[in-house]
Amino acid sequence: MALKKRIGYQDAGVNIDEADRAVSFIRKHARGTFSKQVLTDIGSFGGGYLLSGWKRPVLVSSADGVGTKLKIAFLTGHHNTIGEDLVNHCVNDIAVQGAVPLFFLDYFAVGKLDADVAGQVVEGIARGCRNNGCALIGGETAEMPGMYQAGEYDLAGFIVGAVEKKAMLTGSAIRPGDILLGLASNGLHTNGYSLARKLLFDVAKCPLDQVLADELLKVHRSYLKPIRALIEAGVLKGSAHITGGGITDNTPRILPAGLAARVDVSAWTIPPIFEKMREIGNIDLADYRRTFNLGIGMILVVSKRNLLKARGILERAGETFFEIGSIVESRGARVIYTGGKR
Repeated sequence: MALKKRIGYQDAGVNIDEADRAVSFIRKHARGTFSKQVLTDIGSFGGGYLLSGWKRPVLVSSADGVGTKLKIAFLTGHHNTIGEDLVNHCVNDIAVQGAVPLFFLDYFAVGKLDADVAGQVVEGIARGCRNNGCALIGGETAEMPGMYQAGEYDLAGFIVGAVEKKAMLTGSAIRPGDILLGLASNGLHTNGYSLARKLLFDVAKCPLDQVLADELLKVHRSYLKPIRALIEAGVLKGSAHITGGGITDNTPRILPAGLAARVDVSAWTIPPIFEKMREIGNIDLADYRRTFNLGIGMILVVSKRNLLKARGILERAGETFFEIGSIVESRGARVIYTGGKR
């Protein structure tokens, strides 16, 4: 039996007009990141980027999300920094291999599209791209009724960068005696939020006031500029982005076989937010170090002879950094903590 009432896409929960409004916001923000290498406009079926000026380029790509930090954005209604978190995380992941970012694409998925919220998210993405010299050349906005709770969305990003083959950072040059420099993080960055929310909200019943909201929404830092400065000076032997897994799991990813990082935990002061959560949950020390960055967002490896030069470069760049340890031979643990338990 045929229905007399006409049923369209909007009756199924998809608002094409709202999607068009969202795209107009996205186009405005994205165009502000374009360089002369971008050959297509937002709305094309694919994004075109002219790769020029390279001899033997290696394309380095990465994909990531923001994780349950999004829940803090939903609770606070503050959406215009989440996109910046996403870009910076992806930029760091390719920067540690020596790559400079070329272009970025995002995936924004929601149950019911609100063009204003989508516009705020993309505003943050575009800001992150501009700050990192990266073009936002495309993406996908997907409205999928029934897939997400009201007022919630998911966000992922995809980055492509390039590095000359001979200039790739692989960690193969790292040797015993090399020095570890830790660059300060800006809070939790984008990791450990599932545990943080459980501890702060479920266990301790902390109210999400402005102070706590500001702490939890601090932007995940980009370390592209200090990494590039050290690479251009010829002093960087390797770098590790400290994300999920903490120092324990991320540092070994750049170490040759038979080597370990000896990390002195007394070399820096762990920010209060981490110590507060450890106290609330009586967290096992090993779990604590594998869940949170503990105030170190990037670890750099330099030789002893280049230490003073590296320190000078970081100081001139205004970086907060700490000499946190060294590379040692090891047939067992890949990260050895010293300096006493905290």
